[in-house]
Amino acid sequence: MRRSHIAILHYAGPPYVGGVEITIAAHARELARDGRRVSIISGRGGDGAWLPPELAPHVRMAELLELGSRGPRLERLARELAAGAASAEFHALVERLAIALGAELAGADALIVHNVLSLHKNLAFTAALDRLRDAGRLPPTLAWCHDFAWLDPLYTPELHPGWPWDLLRRPWPGVRYVVVSADRRAMLAGLLGIPAAEVPVVTPGVDLEAFLKLEPATAALARRLGLAAADPLLVLPARITRRKNIELAIAIVGALRAEGLAPRLVVTGPPGPHNPANAAYLAELRALRESSGAGDAVVFLYEAFADAEGRPLPVSDAMVADLYRLADGLLFPSRYEGFGIPVLEAGLAGLPLFLSDIPPFRETAAGAAVFFGLDEAPAAIARRVAAVLRADGRAALRRRARTASTWEAIVRRDVAPLLDAGPAPR
Repeated sequence: MRRSHIAILHYAGPPYVGGVEITIAAHARELARDGRRVSIISGRGGDGAWLPPELAPHVRMAELLELGSRGPRLERLARELAAGAASAEFHALVERLAIALGAELAGADALIVHNVLSLHKNLAFTAALDRLRDAGRLPPTLAWCHDFAWLDPLYTPELHPGWPWDLLRRPWPGVRYVVVSADRRAMLAGLLGIPAAEVPVVTPGVDLEAFLKLEPATAALARRLGLAAADPLLVLPARITRRKNIELAIAIVGALRAEGLAPRLVVTGPPGPHNPANAAYLAELRALRESSGAGDAVVFLYEAFADAEGRPLPVSDAMVADLYRLADGLLFPSRYEGFGIPVLEAGLAGLPLFLSDIPPFRETAAGAAVFFGLDEAPAAIARRVAAVLRADGRAALRRRARTASTWEAIVRRDVAPLLDAGPAPR
């Protein structure tokens, strides 16, 4: 069952900056991008200005101050609880929060609660949720546990046997617990006395577009073409002319596919304007793209980056620079060049260089490139490319971060299935 309205709870929400708040913002953004409605309900929150404008209508921010972790009344109750007393004022707060949260969660199809079931920063918040759970009024719930009060020596002096402190160290029926690392899974399983296999690990991620400072047009193009998932992503920044030897690049990509990889090659330039034969060359390349097995793994921006009528849009220097930052390597198989500026650009971007063995490239790249002969078999070149990329630990981590550890990939692969799975069987 696809759950379309997701509620997210925490002491604070975005745009406040912290590891949990960053996770909440990323989950909300990607769930909204997936076509779901999201409600972020927190003790401190902003107005949604951190969201892309097209997603803002799909994310509702609700601020209930008594869900927070700070403030005179909350801090006074925290001191009383640390001394072992759950006062009448505390019980009254639990009642108010249960009513308020019941109203906020009405209509939600699933709920993500961050840290409230494992930390004591607002035990009235925790107890109110337990009251709703006991009454059957909680949606299917994921308890996202980053930290554990009962396992932190800084916090254990403030905890006591019994209610409400025990809410943080017993498993809640029907609630699915989620942790952010295998280390945290072992800790939580031991604390709750449940099998570690019952606790999914869903790591935090990276915001690829923000971290690499991609232009909006590049980010949209990369999402549409699925460039982040390429393994490897290669760039060929050149016009479509015969001396660039693009047919060899296409054959190499087909051979990489045959090696079991999922490559993408982005050719950035249009057909060269000074030779009418270049249009025929593009047609040949399209045919080769299919016959070589490369298929949609070869992208000509001349075709892919176009307006609604299919007219090619100009590819800016900024977009080309973005593609260097996204890519795993430069593939440049020219038959001849006067110099080869892309070699320097790829050097600035720190990319592995896969270059035809011609004098200008030897002069510019010196010992920093993998060279291949123009008469070398594409399959042999592909095996060398794959071997180089597999042997470089930093490059492998970079590809893994881009393909598997972006927020988009994590939400699609890990978060959405958990939300749609419903209550835990326990």
